[in-house]
Amino acid sequence: MDLSSPDFWFAVLQIIAIDLVLSGDNAVVIALACRNLPAEQRRRGVLYGVIGAIGLRVALTAFAAGVLGYPYLKLIGGLLLLWIGVKLLLPTDDEGHNIKGADNLWGAVRTIVVADLVMSLDNVVAVAAASRDSVMLLLFGLAVSIPLIVWTSQLFMRLMDRFPFIVVLGAGLLGYVAGGMLVSDPLFKDWFGERLTDAQYVIGAVGAGLVMAVGTWLARRQDAEGEDA
Repeated sequence: MDLSSPDFWFAVLQIIAIDLVLSGDNAVVIALACRNLPAEQRRRGVLYGVIGAIGLRVALTAFAAGVLGYPYLKLIGGLLLLWIGVKLLLPTDDEGHNIKGADNLWGAVRTIVVADLVMSLDNVVAVAAASRDSVMLLLFGLAVSIPLIVWTSQLFMRLMDRFPFIVVLGAGLLGYVAGGMLVSDPLFKDWFGERLTDAQYVIGAVGAGLVMAVGTWLARRQDAEGEDA
């Protein structure tokens, strides 16, 4: 993909936005894992943990982007991404993170990497979809977004708490990416032919609207059931 292409930079912005929306808890996990370390080891624990988590995330996402070229996998991934977008809008029980603080440096690093692996499935699927089968775009987008996440995730979490519409827009973005992913599956790709790009925009917009509508409806329904209980 051409670096001077507007589509390239639009996809990079999608990857950054997806990472910000879906990785807001990472800084919290890092802080919790390192909280029991001596002060002089905390910075190294955070640094090594972030490096390990980044390496694992890049490898998993590159693998996901590679296998999405096979028939039906983009169809499955798109449907999964639609559900991830809807789930983003549903209320969750605030029970905190069950992360134990390690008392040694490598224990903290291991905790950070394992926790990131467990938490990152939705992120891996979404970023792989936004990369549009381009490994260069995938690596570039992750290289830009991951340092941004490390330093701004706590601020972004506070903004999402204060301005809930940010979460709704993030869910809509996931729906948009999912729609484009669905129609680019080999099952539909040949059928759309030269109209594939237009179909991706249209189905993407439908996916965005569907996720926001269904997610908002389910969230209100759950809130109403909670009040009646």
